[in-house]
Parts: sequence; structure tokens; C-alpha cells
Amino acid sequence: MNYQPHPEDVRFVLHAVLDSTPQLRALGPFAEVDDALQCQVLDEAAKFVADVVAPVNRIGDEVGCRFERGEVHTPPGFRAAYRAFVDGGWPALSADTEHGGQGLPGVLEAIVFEWLSGANHGLTMAPGLLHGAYECLKHHGSEDLKARYLAQIATGESLATMCLTEAHAGSDLGQVRTRAVPQPDGSIQVEGSKIFISGGEHDLTPNIIHLVLCRLPDAVPGPKGLSLVLVPKHLPDGARNAVHCESIEEKMGLHGSPTCAMRFDRATGWLVGAPHRGLAAIFVMMNSARLHCAVQGIGLLDAAWQKADAYARERRQMKAPAHAVRAALAAPTPGANDPDAQQPSLIAEHPAIRRILDTQRSWIDGARVLAYRTAVQLDVAKHAADPKARERAQRWCALVTPVLKAACTHQAFHGASDCLQVFGGHGYVRESGIEQVVRDARVTMIYEGTNEIQAIDLLVRKVLPDGGAAMSGVLIELRDALEAARDTDADVQRRLAQLRYLTTSIVMAAQADPRLPHEVADDYLRVVMLAMMAWAWARIDVAAGAHGSGDDEDGRWSRPASAFRRHVLPEFDMRLGMVKRACDAVTGARAAG
Repeated sequence: MNYQPHPEDVRFVLHAVLDSTPQLRALGPFAEVDDALQCQVLDEAAKFVADVVAPVNRIGDEVGCRFERGEVHTPPGFRAAYRAFVDGGWPALSADTEHGGQGLPGVLEAIVFEWLSGANHGLTMAPGLLHGAYECLKHHGSEDLKARYLAQIATGESLATMCLTEAHAGSDLGQVRTRAVPQPDGSIQVEGSKIFISGGEHDLTPNIIHLVLCRLPDAVPGPKGLSLVLVPKHLPDGARNAVHCESIEEKMGLHGSPTCAMRFDRATGWLVGAPHRGLAAIFVMMNSARLHCAVQGIGLLDAAWQKADAYARERRQMKAPAHAVRAALAAPTPGANDPDAQQPSLIAEHPAIRRILDTQRSWIDGARVLAYRTAVQLDVAKHAADPKARERAQRWCALVTPVLKAACTHQAFHGASDCLQVFGGHGYVRESGIEQVVRDARVTMIYEGTNEIQAIDLLVRKVLPDGGAAMSGVLIELRDALEAARDTDADVQRRLAQLRYLTTSIVMAAQADPRLPHEVADDYLRVVMLAMMAWAWARIDVAAGAHGSGDDEDGRWSRPASAFRRHVLPEFDMRLGMVKRACDAVTGARAAG
């Protein structure tokens, strides 16, 4: 089966749980964005994703991209699907109308890209960086560069890449060696090689806009010496630039997306932002990419869940335990012709399978609440009239984005693997399609900053420098939101308080052992995500109760809520205890010394 978006689930989260419309309409650019407009956009997007994008997913995986004499040919159907994507106005939905964009809230774009990723991750990689490239060029590009390229990126007529990684420089960008030499006409000559460049070469658009991290001659060593240069595949006069694809990678998954090794052979480009300030410009793009990674994870997990749920509803195997017990009590020695003794149950009725399905559903729905809230807060940070509101929104986004990137992509892979288990041996063969989701999802834990880097970024770079004050502010904000919603869930409030105390403990222990935060960063990030997921499910419970039983038909919300509290949330106490013991060991050793 192909992936099918469900706008009704998304609308429930957006409007009933988050009450996002009043927040968006309070922002100047979105004063006219009401519920009806959002629903219309989402309904049309769902049709497009299901009818155009999802059907070419399997062929993209089986045929993959083809590399011939420096050119990349995408799988059959990809060019037509991407052209329909552009013609429908779907690229960079939140770009300004003056640049050919739709001027819509970022949360709608995030939802559409979640669905696109669930339907066809390989194809979605192509436009996946459009929004980040647009924001990078909009805020840091010269007027000439913006006039020349901004509309091309906003409309998707030209695709963009982010050229950071080199063979010797992965997470440590300070090791980048690609050279940039200023020319008399104001351009920059770029020379060097990059690897792992998604969409570095393809046949989807005539031009490709490369944003290349490189080093000017007077650059100081390390990351502070990096500059950002825009290098197009084709120059403004139409001539082919000295940008070459040397090969594409043979990968575990994402066969529909070309991952390229690129060579810049004294290619012509232009500086984006100030010299030696490349990271400041590229981070605008990377932060956007990391939120999109989070929604990729949600979409991929939803795709895996949909396949597993559909299979469980049609596959019969053995008797569900409750049925077997009832049959045994009624007829301890059923006859060979007893129809109740002979009839196997749908595996969806078996508690072990139900646990897998409801647990993954709890991750999808809870993560959506947090991801959509983050997308709304990104717009608040940009457009709110109140400086304090912008500051609060920016604080939320800075702290929560790395949490979502790491946790959602982790669950995409591990949760998809659990969904494969529902199929048994049928899941391990290609026919079911579930194995492709597992393979495609694995890379999301690696690119745009590995999940370990996200955890270190959260704790070492964002929590510790202010002694945990910003994190405490976010947790108090969540507590206050529950109280405003008249949710008196004492368990959630207790966990938020425990997380605040744990943060203080790490701050104190780090003074004695600076290595400790790096050691416990992964566990700390999981504690943060689980506490926030508990908050999200508390909000879902309130919304489902307020909207009556019709919104919980067949246990749509109550079953995953129960699964979250029984099978997911206990990890909070385990991780909390692990970090606490590590902190106690450090502070205890210091006291003994």
C-alpha cells in the first residue's frame, strides 16, 4: 500500500490541541489565515501527496539514480512528479509572495514535508533544502544575489544544496579545506571537493544553487575562518560553471536521491554574508533543515505504522489470548468441528501486536504536537510585535529543535523496525515495502548533524552556558500551559519539576568534571523529550475530552495515550536515574576529595 496522509488527524492537533490559528492570526503576515484556509491547503496537499508523490516511491527505490559521464538521471516518474510539485506551488510554501512564494505559515509547510517524506523520502530530499536556502539567502545575500536567485529557489525552479562535508571534515567543520579566492570583478573562485552532497547533480531542474562552505586566503584556522559562497551550476550568462559531480554513492537506502561527490574546479561564485562569517549564514539553513529532519522522522514512522496497521487488520494468525481463554472456559475440549476453535484471529487483536502499533502511534501523535508547536514558534520568533514573545519563541526553538531532530529520527528507524516485526518474515522481503522504510529512515539519525551532536548541542552549548535558566523557562512555560488548559495532571507536573532539578544537578556536576555533560548528553536529551511528550499527551487528552467521544472513535486517541504511559514513559525514570547517578558520582568524588 502507498502512504496516505490523514488531514483530520493533523487538524485535530493543530486546532484542538494547539489552538494554533489565533496565535498565527496575531502575527501580521498571517492575519487572514483562518481555519478554513489551512484546511483547504492541507486537503489539497494530501491529495497531491497520495496521487502524485507516493505512487513513484517504490520504483525510486528499486531503480534508483543512474550516474553516466558526470550526469545523474533520477528514477522514472521523478521528473514528472517534481514538475507537478512546482506547478502546484508547493515548494517553499512559507516564502514571501514577492518572491513567488505562498506567504503561508511555516507549520503548514512542515506538515506538507512530513507527508512528502512519508510518501517518498527519496524524491522529497530534492526540495528538502529549499526553505533553508531561501532563508539563508534572504537574510545574508547581497541585493544582486537575491534579485538573481531568491525567486528561483522560492518557486523550486532551481534546487539548492548545502555543501559542507569533506572527506576529512564531517562533524568538525573547522577542518574544511575548500579554497575561496577573491577575483577583481568581486566574484569568488572556489576550488576543492565535497562529499555526501544530497542532490549535487540531477535532472529535475536546469540549474542547481550550491551553497559552499570554504576558506578565504586570510582565514584563521578553525570554524571562525569559514565563509559561505553561492556557486550555481550554470552562470547568469548560461555558461556551464566548473562544478562537477564525480560519482554518486551506493547507499543502504534513499536510492531515489543522488548523494554526490562534488568537485569545484576554480568555479565561479559569490560571497553570501560577511567574510569569515559563513557559519552564521549556514546555521540559518541548518536549523531549518533540522526541524525538517524531525518531521521527516514523523512522516517515515507514520508510513511504517500505516503499513503495519493495515497488515495487522487483514492477517489472521492463531487466537487472540482473550478469545482463547473464553473458548477454553466455555468448552475445555472443543471438538474438531467447533468453528470457534478453528477460526484464527486478526493479529491486530493480539496484545503483543497491539502494543507495537499503539506505542508507535503514541510517538507519531505526541511528536506532532511538539513539532507543530515549534513550527508555530518559529513564525512567532520572526513576526510577533512583542519583543518578549519573540524572545520566548526563540528560546523554545533553540532548545527544542535539537531534541526533536534526535528523538524523532531515532524513533523513525527503531519504530519502523518494530513495525516490520508485525509482518514477521513477510516484512523482511521487499514485497511488503516496510523494509524500504527501515532502510530510508536510518540516515536521518546521521545527516544534518548526528544525533549525538544534537544532544551535545542541547546540553553543552545551550543548557549549561546560562546555568539551565533557559531550559527552566521552557519547562515553566509548559507547566503554565497545562494550568491554563485546566489540566491538573500531577504526574506530568512532577516530571517537569524533576527535569528542572536534574538540569541544576548537571550544571553543578559539570563544574567538577567538564567531561560529564558529554557523557550524559544522550540520556539528558531523552529525558527532555519524554517529559515534553508527557506534556503533549496531557494536552491531547484534554482536547479529546473537550471534543467528545466522536473524536476518539475506536480508541483513536485513548489507545496510544495508554500505550505511551505504559510502554514509553517509564523510560523517563530509567534515564533520569542514569543521569542522576552520574552526577552523584562526580559530586560525591569531589566531596570526598
